[in-house]
Amino acid sequence: MWRPALLALLLGGGVAAADLVAGPMAGPPTHRGVTLWLQADGAARASVEYWPLSAPKTRRRSEVQVLGAAEDFSAKIRLFGLEPGERYGYRVLFDGKPVGKELQFATQELWQWRRDAPDFKVVAGSCNYGNEPPFDRPGKPYGDRHLTIFPRMAEQKPDLTLWLGDNVYYREVDYSSPEGMAYRWKRERSQGYMQSIFQVGGHAAIWDDHDYGPNDANRSFVFKGEALKLQQRYWPNPSFGLPELPGAFTTFSFNDVDFFLLDNRSYRDDPAMPASPDKTMFGPEQMRWLKNALLGSTAAFKVVVGGSLFLRNEERADDWNDYPAEREAFFDWMQKVRLEGVFFMSGDVHRAQLSRVERRNGYPLYDLTCSPLTSGGHNDPKLNQQPELVPGTLVAGERSFCSLEFQGKKAERRVVIKVINADGEVKWEKALSRAELTYPK
Repeated sequence: MWRPALLALLLGGGVAAADLVAGPMAGPPTHRGVTLWLQADGAARASVEYWPLSAPKTRRRSEVQVLGAAEDFSAKIRLFGLEPGERYGYRVLFDGKPVGKELQFATQELWQWRRDAPDFKVVAGSCNYGNEPPFDRPGKPYGDRHLTIFPRMAEQKPDLTLWLGDNVYYREVDYSSPEGMAYRWKRERSQGYMQSIFQVGGHAAIWDDHDYGPNDANRSFVFKGEALKLQQRYWPNPSFGLPELPGAFTTFSFNDVDFFLLDNRSYRDDPAMPASPDKTMFGPEQMRWLKNALLGSTAAFKVVVGGSLFLRNEERADDWNDYPAEREAFFDWMQKVRLEGVFFMSGDVHRAQLSRVERRNGYPLYDLTCSPLTSGGHNDPKLNQQPELVPGTLVAGERSFCSLEFQGKKAERRVVIKVINADGEVKWEKALSRAELTYPK
C-alpha cells in the first residue's frame, strides 16, 4: 500500500518549501557578535552560513532555529565568537538550502584605548504607514513614497538605522485584538519595498502610539503586553526593558556614542490628566534607569531617543511638555550632575526639524525630529513660529529621513546632521560639535 505522503509527493502534491519574505535584518553589532532577524512564509528550519570576507573559505553555520506559526515564522539567529572590526558575508539557509541573496554585516572595531573612535553613519525616521485600502480611511491614501524613500535610505549605506516609532500603524480592526495586531506586523514587514533598508547595517527601534495601540494610547491599553511581545518579535534590539520593569526601552553603544531608547507609552498617563508631581510620560522607574545608565556612560555623545518631542513648549501636543514635573525634574538633574554630551531624537509629528532650548549656566539642549517616512505630512505656516525651532531646519509637507555622521578625532568630534527627502535631496545640513555640549568652565 502506498503511504499517503509518498503518494502525494509522486503526484506533485508535496508541501512547498518555505520562502524568505522579510529580512534578514541585523541588530546593532557588538565587537564579537550580531543578531539576525528574518521571516519566512511558512514552516522551515532556518540557519545562517557566514564567513569573514578576508578568509571566505573559513565558513561556519549557526544553530538551527525552527520557524513556526506561533512566532509568525520569524526568528532571531544569534552569531557570536566573531572578530572585532571584521566584515562578514552571510546567507540564510532554509532546511539546509540557500534562500535570498548573499549579504554582509560588520562587527564593531576594538578602538578603545588604542586610537580615536571610527567615523560612522546613522539614518533615522518615523511614521511608516503601509496602505491597505479595505481597512484604511476613505479618500486619498495616507501612505506615500514607499518605493523611493527606503531605497534612498539604503543608498546612504548606514552603519545603523534607528526606527523612531509609528513604524507600523494599527487600524481600528487591528488594535481591538492581539490577532489583529499580529496581522498588521506580519503584513507590513513582508512588503518588498522595505527590504532594501532592512538588509543594510544594524537596526534598532522604539515605538510610539501607532505601533503600541490606538492613537495617543496611554498606559491603560489592555493589550500592551501583546504589543510588547510583537515589538520583541519583530525588532533585533539588544534587550527590552528589565526583568523587574517590562517595557520597550534599552541602551547600546556604537563606537563612541551611547543610544538610550525610551518607552514613552507603557507608563504614560493620559495628557488630559490634571497636572501633578506624579503625572508621567516615562514613569519614575524608567527615569531612574535612564539616569543611572547616563551616569554610567563614558561616551562622547549620549543620544536619548523617544517617540514624542522632548523640547516643544506648545500646550496639549502629546509630547513631554504635557508632563512638566517629570520633564523639569530631569533637566534640573542634568544640570545638577553636569551631564555632558547629551542630545535628543524624536519622531511622531510628521515633519522634520531641529529644536534648541537655551539653559542658564548650561549648554543648549537639542532635539532632532525625524518624520515622516511614508505617512501624511503636516505643512502649517505657523510651524515656523515655534520659539525653539532652529531657523532653516523645518521640513514639512514631504517625506524625509535624517542622516547623522559621527566623525573627527576625539578633540574635534562632531555629528553632521542632514535631512534628506524621498527624492534624495538634502534639505538642510548642520554640524554639532561635542564641544558645544559641554558646561562652561
